[in-house]
Amino acid sequence: MPPKRYRNDVIATAQATGYVLQFWNCLLVGDDLTLISIMDEPECEDLIDAIYDTSNIEEWKNFRHHYRTLRLWSLTYEQQLTTPLHITAGRGFVDCLRHLLQRGASVDLAPGGSTALHEACQNGQPQCVKLLLSHGANSNAVSEDGLMPLHVCTSPESLVCAKHLLQFGAAINGQSLGEDNTPLHVAAQNGLPGHTELYLHYGAALEKRNDDGLTPLNAACSQPQEKGDLERYTKVCELLLTAGADVNTEDQDKQSPLHMACKNINPGVVDHLLAHGACVNTMCYSGNAPMQNVLKVVAYKADHKPERVVRSLLNHGSIRVWPGALPEVLKYCCVSPRTIEVLLNAYDRLKVTDDWVEAVSPEMFKEHKGFYESVFSLQHTPRSLQHLARWKFRNYLDGRVHKVVPQLDLPTFIKNFLLLEFRDYVH
Repeated sequence: MPPKRYRNDVIATAQATGYVLQFWNCLLVGDDLTLISIMDEPECEDLIDAIYDTSNIEEWKNFRHHYRTLRLWSLTYEQQLTTPLHITAGRGFVDCLRHLLQRGASVDLAPGGSTALHEACQNGQPQCVKLLLSHGANSNAVSEDGLMPLHVCTSPESLVCAKHLLQFGAAINGQSLGEDNTPLHVAAQNGLPGHTELYLHYGAALEKRNDDGLTPLNAACSQPQEKGDLERYTKVCELLLTAGADVNTEDQDKQSPLHMACKNINPGVVDHLLAHGACVNTMCYSGNAPMQNVLKVVAYKADHKPERVVRSLLNHGSIRVWPGALPEVLKYCCVSPRTIEVLLNAYDRLKVTDDWVEAVSPEMFKEHKGFYESVFSLQHTPRSLQHLARWKFRNYLDGRVHKVVPQLDLPTFIKNFLLLEFRDYVH
């Protein structure tokens, strides 16, 4: 049903008395008392479902010019077509919203393409969400972008909103139009552990794929992650894996969750994936194993601790870098000396040449002089007996290092040495 439009004669009458702008101002500041007094005026009855068009900014500015005494004017509202219900729901003005609903405001009106419920969820306003739902708002209303309210719960603040939606019958596996994302996909993509746990409790499908062929686990692992987001995404992946998500499900390019987590360099996620049986040497269509994925991005994400990822992969039996490619790897990964250290400790001998020296920039050499001097000294010195013993032991165990070493009756410092603990030099 198309939205009810404002009648011209009503607009003219309300504007003539200055009520339209006063009403708008009350909505913006949450002034419920003045709002009630305006709605009590006979000529302002239809303001409740008024559709404001804020696209013509100059017209609104000229209109404002006649009412200089108003306390606030704002044109920062995102939608061009909006209603009183949308404004109050999105800003969390519960009392104003309640008065509008009690006066009969159309709860599912969507002139701008989405309902007031979408607006409240998107802005993390749980009280407004509950109020709208209790007045009959459709918990599965689809916006013009193909999104249900659960699909716009994308912030940690929207968790309680999601709880209210599910209590009022929101479809836990409802897919968005176009992208085919479920709410669990959305929670995974945005690194929301609270939402993920909630949706799993309500029976969210773990293996449903979206339009890109991604399951929620794939979606979480493939999402670009800033350093401050790593812990949240780690928790999401832990929840999905504990619930039984397939750890080796590949996307359309045959990239597994491990490929993706290595590309984003999230050590916590990598550890969980490996602990749940992720295949460490599977190659994607481009011919890359997880190890290649992490080494390609070390230069851009050195603060993500790529050395932890490389160490975990090697301890689980990852293929090593072809020795002839080590100077190239050194060139692009020299910003992370510990990554270089772990890589080099996977070999029993190294053919260090002048190319290695040239591969490290003067800036990096100066910053990590002690470490790189220890590397370059191997040009004339064999590896130590201590290291050779470690290499022999690890080589014998092959991909079982991570299982066997922790069970050995050995001092902790020896176990750590066998598991390639960082020492910030190579010997």
